[in-house]
Amino acid sequence: QVQLVESGGGLVQAGGSLRLSCAASGRTFSNYAMGWFRQVPGKEREYVAAISRSGGSTSYADSVKGRFTISRDNAKNTVYLQMNSLKPEDTAVYYCAGRYQPSVYVPVRRLEYAYWGQGTQVTVSS
Repeated sequence: QVQLVESGGGLVQAGGSLRLSCAASGRTFSNYAMGWFRQVPGKEREYVAAISRSGGSTSYADSVKGRFTISRDNAKNTVYLQMNSLKPEDTAVYYCAGRYQPSVYVPVRRLEYAYWGQGTQVTVSS
């Protein structure tokens, strides 16, 4: 079992930046690929970014490519999402997710992840 706790959400103006953190506990963090997803009311949870267990491979949704950066610190059991040039359409609840993945594979589909955090709200005002 892996427990995930997100933090760092908040209210920011368009064009601003936020950094989300996701602290993991319970298992060997470095064996897990990690991802970020987001969801707005009435819509499905959508993929944002993912990173391999070592951090050597990353993937991004087209909507955030060039603006968001996912990274991880395995010594701190934490994954980050640096969000720059934020837009009002980035407003959502952001969720951290984990998948046991000993290979370099980077999962990008929601159903590939077994473990989820409780979410953190990000609101971008225009």
